[in-house]
Amino acid sequence: MSTDVTHSFTLPLADPGAAALTTTGGKGSSLARLAAAGLPVPGGFHVTTDAYRAAVAGAPQREIVAATRDVDPERPETHAVAAARIAAVFAALEIPGAVDEAVRAAYRGLHGAAAPAPGTPATADGTPAMADGAPTAPAASAGSAAPAAPAAAGDAGPFVAVRSSATAEDLPGMSFAGQQDSFLNIRGEDALLRAVRDCWASLWTARAIGYRARHGIPADEVALAVVVQLLVDADAAGILFTVDPMTGSRDRVLINAAWGLGEAVVGGHVTPDTFLVARVGGAVERTVSTKDVRTVRTAGGTRDEPVPAALRDSPSLTDEQAAGLAALGVRIEELYGAPMDVEWALHDGVPAVLQARPVTGAAGQAPVTEVWNDSLLGDFLWTNANLGEALPSVMTPLTWSLVQIFMRHAMAETDIGVPAYGTIGGRFYMNLSTTETVARALGMQKTIDAAYREVFGRLPGQPEIPVAPIGRGALFRRLLPMVWRNLTSLVRDVRALPSFLATAEERGTALRRRAAETAGRQELAAFWRRELGPYLVESSRALRGASRQDGTALLTLRRDLRPLLGDVDTETLTSGLSTGTRGLASMDTLLGLRRVALGELDAETYVSRYGHRCVDEFEVSVPRPAEYPDWLGRQLAAAAETDVDALLARQEEARAAAWARLEQRSARTAASVRKKFDRWARNARDREIARSEVIRTFWALRVFAVRAGELTGLGDDVFFLDVGELLQVLDGGAPPRERVAVRRATYQQYRDLPAYPAVIRGSFDPVRWAADPARRTDVFDEHGEAAPASDVVRGFPGAAGVVEGVVRVVPSVDDGAALQPGEILVTTVTNVGWTPLFPRAGAVVTDVGAPLSHAAIVARELGIPAVVGCGNATMLLHTGDRVRVDGEHGTVEVLAPAAG
Repeated sequence: MSTDVTHSFTLPLADPGAAALTTTGGKGSSLARLAAAGLPVPGGFHVTTDAYRAAVAGAPQREIVAATRDVDPERPETHAVAAARIAAVFAALEIPGAVDEAVRAAYRGLHGAAAPAPGTPATADGTPAMADGAPTAPAASAGSAAPAAPAAAGDAGPFVAVRSSATAEDLPGMSFAGQQDSFLNIRGEDALLRAVRDCWASLWTARAIGYRARHGIPADEVALAVVVQLLVDADAAGILFTVDPMTGSRDRVLINAAWGLGEAVVGGHVTPDTFLVARVGGAVERTVSTKDVRTVRTAGGTRDEPVPAALRDSPSLTDEQAAGLAALGVRIEELYGAPMDVEWALHDGVPAVLQARPVTGAAGQAPVTEVWNDSLLGDFLWTNANLGEALPSVMTPLTWSLVQIFMRHAMAETDIGVPAYGTIGGRFYMNLSTTETVARALGMQKTIDAAYREVFGRLPGQPEIPVAPIGRGALFRRLLPMVWRNLTSLVRDVRALPSFLATAEERGTALRRRAAETAGRQELAAFWRRELGPYLVESSRALRGASRQDGTALLTLRRDLRPLLGDVDTETLTSGLSTGTRGLASMDTLLGLRRVALGELDAETYVSRYGHRCVDEFEVSVPRPAEYPDWLGRQLAAAAETDVDALLARQEEARAAAWARLEQRSARTAASVRKKFDRWARNARDREIARSEVIRTFWALRVFAVRAGELTGLGDDVFFLDVGELLQVLDGGAPPRERVAVRRATYQQYRDLPAYPAVIRGSFDPVRWAADPARRTDVFDEHGEAAPASDVVRGFPGAAGVVEGVVRVVPSVDDGAALQPGEILVTTVTNVGWTPLFPRAGAVVTDVGAPLSHAAIVARELGIPAVVGCGNATMLLHTGDRVRVDGEHGTVEVLAPAAG
């Protein structure tokens, strides 16, 4: 028989032609693809569909088609009748000589093979290759289903698994799994040929006939290939899913495992152990079951036997093995570009991939996504307070890469082996465990916690802050050089601050204009490296210097003065930052409108100076207000409905009265306090101006990104690259379009979810959380240790005063037009984009916030009562409720619920 004819009936496992579904069937095509990609697939060969067609050609095929002619998809008895007729055809079938010879020759080629190491690439014949090209023994298949007849005495050769591979199986959207037979522990040429014939016959079981009839697959178009692979004598085996089959979540890989061959798991004979492996960080969560039964090899095939008592309640995988299997599953998902269902086996700790198919059902239809979730890195406490005000939404990859540059330079160095900040479901969160770890090690826990309450507010649920898993000695070895570097760099940043602030507006504006005018791709890349990138670092460091130029005074002064002045006077005196020649940047957008209305400031200057401030002001994919021609007109119309001057005048009277009370008590004390306040006010203004200039830098970064999209033809795809990838494209590299599509799907998946809790402890799955109708929106604690949800709305005193009014819950600033004058503005969090709404509000109540948050600062300036950082305000308050807001004590009391 010629080689060409022989190869039409069999193919090596990794042969390029074996990837064709019509040649090797669904299972065989998938295994060929896996083997060709160098994944640890047991060596073997394909018996092609040509072999099947040659075997049934003529009378057998005519009888098969005739038997299925009367099949009714909705009448199972017709399926059984057809199956019986076709079974008789295969019982009498003689395999043609050419097919017989090809199968025997391919089987002889497997003699002497051994198990592959993980990731060992396959040779041309499908067996793993060593460095010298000699084949090593592959791990064998766990397989499933009943064994074929035992091998004849004296037959030599390796043990193999013989598995059906239909041309209509393992396809996206269809689930043919298990409808055709597979046979384990087959040895010898004669036994192998009998198993191949029995696989062909299983194409025509009553179940398979009915399923194909219901899906409209004609009988004369169906063929079957067979995969023959060396058998894995599995110590443990099972299945894994790269997506949660129920929720579609991709945060973790789900693995089911049990002792022995995989049949016990696939056939449902045992309750397997379950391992959930985080894609980010690799944390393993396991649930160990009592495993009573395992499938093992015997001389005549396989059988189920009791699991030894010592193994019954023991985990079938180590955490390291589970993590390795999860990584293997992710590699397979990347190869296919789809969520995958993978069967695997483990022998002597070496994994083998037995088959892989796309996940069916709703979870399988979801596009492949990445995992943007640093909560999976360990047991830490995260909060989106403070900087989360300026990053309230899911970030695009480009924005996140730029924010990481900003954070590296705006924060003190805090590398203790765990991240000080990260992204959870694409949203920005700070890791409080980092600071807590350092504070406890230095014996400064009370001091740092008190200062951080000014920044991050009250933590809803009162969760414990876990510390990072790092020893005291190792921590101090990291901290000591870090402290010195932080001190020296901070001195430099503080010294550079005045000159930066003096020219920042002009420089930021010039950079934005130059980015828009750059003519070529390489010029734009050079512009980033030479000017824009370094300026991002400079502006970030300026904010650090502005925030720390007087030590911790910005964090501690108000706390230290409350015992002397009382809460009300402390809050009153720390307002007034928007008055004078250097105003408060958070208020400038509002006060600038008044100047435009009075003719003191021209429209073009206002737009250039303040058109970068908005709700999502760090997000570079979001247009800035200045990009909308009608923006200023709408702002002026809204401002005309309120009297900001009256609010400021009222607050100025309150401030003067507070100073008078203090001077009456002690002129000396008043002078000392005024000096502290003046210094604090200067620092607070510098901090606000520096923050505004950082946002102006991000406006220039947005223009840079838009221009890059124009020059490369990528358009808004640029927002789904990180800055390094974008520079590679500008330098002439090929755009990673597949990666862009995956990230766009990831971004949309997270954008479609509700906003996550303000405080998160431990591993948090945004998709699973969002699907829970009983979810809490204030706090998530993986350990279930958060205090029960309160039915009282209480937070930080943000701005003093007591007012009664009707609640208006405003989900986003886009809904702000619904807020009526005097209503109580209730929302999750505010930032500078919300400032124009404040004069309309009778009081402000937020879920997220602290005394130094935007809501508290602006409310104090306008003399509007505010309670911030409640955690549960949007959960418990409803539009139409009549409430009393006490900004001095931080409480909100419901006087009368909304009608209906």
